[in-house]
Amino acid sequence: MSNRIKTVPSLAFAAALAGVVTTAIGCATSTAGSSVMDARAEAPASPKTSAYLAVEDLPPKRENPVLTPDERLKLQKELIAARDRQAAAAKARGGATRAEPMKPQ
Repeated sequence: MSNRIKTVPSLAFAAALAGVVTTAIGCATSTAGSSVMDARAEAPASPKTSAYLAVEDLPPKRENPVLTPDERLKLQKELIAARDRQAAAAKARGGATRAEPMKPQ
């Protein structure tokens, strides 16, 4: 029985040694041409599509301004008149006076 006790640790040592040698040989072999990075380099690039323009891609300049100065002045006067009508209607209904804009804290 004492002979059997000595063989179990020696078999475990032999198995561990075989595993270390196998791992060392596997790591030392050349894997040229089968790298993960090589596989990614050979893969076709996926097209990059986005709903937004890239930062450096600017839209072309407009040939005509959105509003001419006359149109801008006319629109500004219409907005001021609408604001004044609404304020007068609110005052006639007994509503509160015009609220002041809040100041950031």
